[in-house]
Amino acid sequence: MLRNGLEPWHLLIVAIVAIVLFGSKKLPDTARSLGRSMRILKSEARALKEESAAGPDSGDPAGPAAPPVSPSEPAATDGRAR
Repeated sequence: MLRNGLEPWHLLIVAIVAIVLFGSKKLPDTARSLGRSMRILKSEARALKEESAAGPDSGDPAGPAAPPVSPSEPAATDGRAR
């Protein structure tokens, strides 16, 4: 039933509906925004791929260490103030 998926006349109908919905003045801005979003998505995906290819030893996955607790201030474990 859906052998040919999208035929040229389908694309024409989609284009006409887009023009009716968005108007001819908004379409260039919408296309430009979509292009920027796609560029950002591609660059982030590329950076993620390069980061994973660099290996797990390249960065500190745990993040910054917690500051040490001074011995004069005991840690409250039950939530009550001392």
